[in-house]
Amino acid sequence: MIDTTSTDIPAGEERLRLDIEDGGLGVLTLCRPEKLNGWSWESTRQLGVLADRIRFDDSIRVVLLRAEGRAFCAGIDVTAPGGAITGRSPAERTRNYYEGIRWVHERFAVFAGLPQPVVAAVQGYCLGFGFELALMADLRIAADDAVFALPEAQLGVAVDAGGDLRIAREAGAGLAKLLALTGRRIDAATAERHGLLQRVTTVGELEGAAREVAAEIAANAPLAVQGIKRNIDAYADAGLAAALDRTARTAALTLTSEDVREGYAAKAARRTPRFRGT
Repeated sequence: MIDTTSTDIPAGEERLRLDIEDGGLGVLTLCRPEKLNGWSWESTRQLGVLADRIRFDDSIRVVLLRAEGRAFCAGIDVTAPGGAITGRSPAERTRNYYEGIRWVHERFAVFAGLPQPVVAAVQGYCLGFGFELALMADLRIAADDAVFALPEAQLGVAVDAGGDLRIAREAGAGLAKLLALTGRRIDAATAERHGLLQRVTTVGELEGAAREVAAEIAANAPLAVQGIKRNIDAYADAGLAAALDRTARTAALTLTSEDVREGYAAKAARRTPRFRGT
């Protein structure tokens, strides 16, 4: 079951951690390095809870999104409890997935729509949900070891959190289709060349470079900064809401298909999947 009501984050169960520092900086850290910061329903819930806290905290002028360990986020944590959604029939299960994905979109919308700008610092694997999360930031700085991909189609599922749509917004439909339809990986230099990153640094310089940009933003007038962010997003995101609803429907359909079972089974067995379109 998805926890849609609790606003508590029990000690020891943190998927993300919020630290508020001097200078108007809110540091949001993915803090499960032993799991390569793999994403789950619970990660989404905690992101929504922390985004609500950030939203109304006027001591936070800018958010630094970062991760502990050697990966930013390697995608879905398939070992996390409560991963699969059930239903009494295929139709009900599809409906439940649709509502679950819409719930995820709502949590992500709060984060992406924060009044404060978000600067993401990305290292290592940034795959699937991790890539989609990074794409919700306003600015992205990556280490030269970063690797980006949307591998969902290789597993038999649609890209379900709007990452392909955001790539189309940032870099054009052609690149979005190339990455989402093939699942291929790209390095930081390629991502920067296509406008998905604003800067590439060494691993050692990443934190400092991201903090430097965040400090520049935090030093400016908050009302002006927040207004500029909203104005640009209003232009760039025209049509995004309707597209995300189509994304939720497609994700629900593919997540309840036979192909997705085959995709994950093939990955576990390290063999080529045999998709049938069912």
